[in-house]
Amino acid sequence: MELPSQLKHAVDGLLENTSLAELKTAARTLSDRYRAETRDGRLHMAVDLAVKAYLATRLPATYAAVRASLDAIDEARPDWTPASLLDIGAGPGTVLWAVADAWPELQRATLLEASAAARRIGERLAGGFSVPVDWKSGDATIDLAELRPAELVTAAYVLDEIVPSSLPSLIEKLWQLSTDTLLLVEPGTPAGWQRIMAARAQLIAAGAHVLAPCPHQQPCPLVAPDWCHFARRVARSRLHRLAKDAEVPWEDEKFIYLAATRQKIAQTGSRMLAPPKAGSGKVDLKLCKTDGRASQRLFTKRDGDAFKRARRADWGDMLAD
Repeated sequence: MELPSQLKHAVDGLLENTSLAELKTAARTLSDRYRAETRDGRLHMAVDLAVKAYLATRLPATYAAVRASLDAIDEARPDWTPASLLDIGAGPGTVLWAVADAWPELQRATLLEASAAARRIGERLAGGFSVPVDWKSGDATIDLAELRPAELVTAAYVLDEIVPSSLPSLIEKLWQLSTDTLLLVEPGTPAGWQRIMAARAQLIAAGAHVLAPCPHQQPCPLVAPDWCHFARRVARSRLHRLAKDAEVPWEDEKFIYLAATRQKIAQTGSRMLAPPKAGSGKVDLKLCKTDGRASQRLFTKRDGDAFKRARRADWGDMLAD
């Protein structure tokens, strides 16, 4: 997956003439904080250089994870288009770009971000953006009371930055702000999956309907050390490779997400929980089913059209029953 050309050009322009040595150092610091899930009260992107490191190394991966999650929502509800977006912990507006790409009909967006540097650079990136964007300064845990509800509320790679004891209150507030759908995206780690599972249980108890990725409302059938996550291949720019001392022109971003809606949706099909294992005339898939069970299923040529669909499907896809 690649960034929209308008965003790519805007990012390239902002990174022009940035010291590569300084960018590498800032990128390592940012990466270390993400991996450690550091919660020391300091902002990940407090200064311009940290935001530029994010643009070079994390924005493409975050964009890809969010965009893939939006595709799942669109697949489950092809007739739905959100008119309004509220993004919490918006950074430089990564989610905004993904939502606008998925639904160009978006009419308004509100972005809450604590970092002045991230807001400032985000506004520059979105200069000339066709959607009215209202940038607000605020912390995700204490500054939600005055926000205007929206049809689509999002929080991408935010829960991992919050003290665990504050998460139930945050999820409750995010659900209250959503008039239709709430999307949460987290790193595809066992800890990220556990946070999503806790949010899922809380939202179901509050009356929410799981839209994706789960094809059911039952407890997750996976048991640790197994966990649910997905992956999206991300194209690396030359500067991206240099900043990370990487050689290959791509990376795989692993993520987990949850889309919950106020609308009752008829779930159909099974979600692929792992890459397919294909052989001559056969393909073995790990599936999460509508009855709440997860199991392996072997498709062969004898299965006809079902085999053909299974051969075309990929990790994270929905497979029709």
